[in-house]
Amino acid sequence: MPTATDEHRLILVTGATGYIGGSLLRPLVDAGYRVRAAARTPERLAGHVPEEVDVVGCDVLDSGQVTAALEGVDTAFYLVHSLGDSDRYAELDRNAALIFSAACREQGVRRIVYLGGLGANSGGRLSEHLASRQEVGRELAAAGVPVVEFRASIVLGAGSTSFEMIRNLVEKLPAMTTPRWVRMASQPIALADVVAYLVASVAVELEEGTSHRIYEIGGSDRVSYGDLMRLYAHARGLRRLVLPVPVLSPGLSGWWLYLFTPKQAKVGRQLAESPRFPTVVTDDSAARDFPGIHPIGAAEAMEQTLRIEDEEFARICWDEEYAGRTAPVSEERQGRYIDSRVLRVACPPEAAFDPIACIGGERGWYAFDTLWDLRGFIDILLGGPGRRRGRKDPFVLVEGDYLDWWRVERLDPPRLLRLVAEMRLPGRGWLQYELRRDGESTIVRQTALFDAKGVLGRLYWYSVLPFHHFVFNGTLQGVERECLALVSGPNTCPLPGAYDRSLERRASESE
Repeated sequence: MPTATDEHRLILVTGATGYIGGSLLRPLVDAGYRVRAAARTPERLAGHVPEEVDVVGCDVLDSGQVTAALEGVDTAFYLVHSLGDSDRYAELDRNAALIFSAACREQGVRRIVYLGGLGANSGGRLSEHLASRQEVGRELAAAGVPVVEFRASIVLGAGSTSFEMIRNLVEKLPAMTTPRWVRMASQPIALADVVAYLVASVAVELEEGTSHRIYEIGGSDRVSYGDLMRLYAHARGLRRLVLPVPVLSPGLSGWWLYLFTPKQAKVGRQLAESPRFPTVVTDDSAARDFPGIHPIGAAEAMEQTLRIEDEEFARICWDEEYAGRTAPVSEERQGRYIDSRVLRVACPPEAAFDPIACIGGERGWYAFDTLWDLRGFIDILLGGPGRRRGRKDPFVLVEGDYLDWWRVERLDPPRLLRLVAEMRLPGRGWLQYELRRDGESTIVRQTALFDAKGVLGRLYWYSVLPFHHFVFNGTLQGVERECLALVSGPNTCPLPGAYDRSLERRASESE
C-alpha cells in the first residue's frame, strides 16, 4: 500500500487507450495516487477514464509532447508499442523509447515502469517481436532513469490481442489444424495479476544503484496456445477438434489468422513468430519482491476473464457509448453482436417509459407482431417458452418478471429496462431500452446484444439481422405513437400510468 508520501505522487500512464493502460487507471486511482493518462488521440478516452484522471495528448515520437506530459511526474508507465502500425515497428519503438527516457531524465522522473515480453534468448533465436520488446526495455534505461521492467507471456483478459485470437479461432472453427508453435510452452497470466504487479511497482524498493530491474511474471501453470484453446472451448461449452500438423510455418499461420481473426491478423502475424520459443518464467524474483501477489492458473484466468467480461458489458450505457450517433449501429465487439437504434420522442421520459413498460404480452410489440409470433412458435417447437407466457401484469414490470420469452433483468424507471432472453438460442441475448431527457424531448435508445456461441450462433445472428430493420424500428415507432397519445389527453391511450404503478408496486413489495 502507498504511504502518505506516496499518495502525493503523480503517475503518468502512456498508452491509456490501449488494453493494459486502460485497465490500469482505476486501480491506480483506488490505490490513492494522482494519475495522468496520456494518449496519441486523447479524444478516445472521453467517458472511459475515472473522473479523477487528468487526460493529456502525447505522441511518444514527439519529444515536445512527451516532455510536457512528464511535467511533475514521479513514476511513468511506458505501455505503448508500434506493432501493427507499421512494418518498421522495431525501429519506431526504439526511437520512441530513446525519446521517452531522455525526457524522463530531463523532467526528473523517479522511475519508469515498462511491460515487455517474456522469452529467453537462446542461441540468438528470439523472435523479432520479442527481441524488439526487450530492446525497448534496454533503451528506456539508457538515459539513467531507473527502469522496472516486467516481462509477461500471454495476458488473459477480454480485449487482449492473444485472447481475442483464441476466441475467434475457437468460436469460428469446429475443427482446427494447428502448427507446431501452438504446442510450445507458455506461462499465461491473468490481466488482474498483471495490473496488481504494475500498481505494486510504484512503491517497490530497488537496491541502491539499480538502473534496470527485470521481473519475469506468469501464472501458476505452464500451458500452450493449444491448451488455451481447449480451456476456452470448455469454458464456453464448445466441442472442438484440434489436429496438430508438423508443418504450417509462422508465415502461413499469419494468413490463416487473417482468414478467421481479421481484426487481430496484422498483429497476430508477428505474434505467431513468438510461440516458436518457450515463454516461461525462469527466475523467482517477482515472487520474492512481491510476496502479496499470487497469480492464478490458466483455467481460472479463463473463467475469470469471461465472468468479468459479462459484468463489464452489463454496466455499459449504450446511450453514452453511441452518443451523437443517430443512424442504426451494427457491430461486433469481443464476440458479441450489437444492434442499436435511437429515437427522439416529443414527450418527457415518464411518458416515454410507459409504453416500454407495457410492451409484450397481449399488447404485443407495436409492430410486425406476426414475425414475433412466428419466432415464438419456432421457439416452442425447440422446447422454449415462446410467447405463451405473456406477462404477469399488463401494465407493470418488476425485476424478475417474465415477458413473453424474456425475463426482466434490470429495471430503473424511467431510465432503463434490460431484458434477458430465455428462448432457445445458440448463444445469449439481451434487449435494452435507455431513456434520457433532452430538453422537452426524450432520447430512447434500443439496443439488442447477442453473445453468439460458436459457428451456429453467428449463422443465427446473420440470418435474423435483415429482419431487425422492420421489427426493431417498428417497435420504436410504436413506442413513439403510444407516448404521444399519452401526452395528448387522458382518454386517447389505454395505458393508465404504468410508470407510477411500477414505482408503487416496487415500494409495496420491498416493505
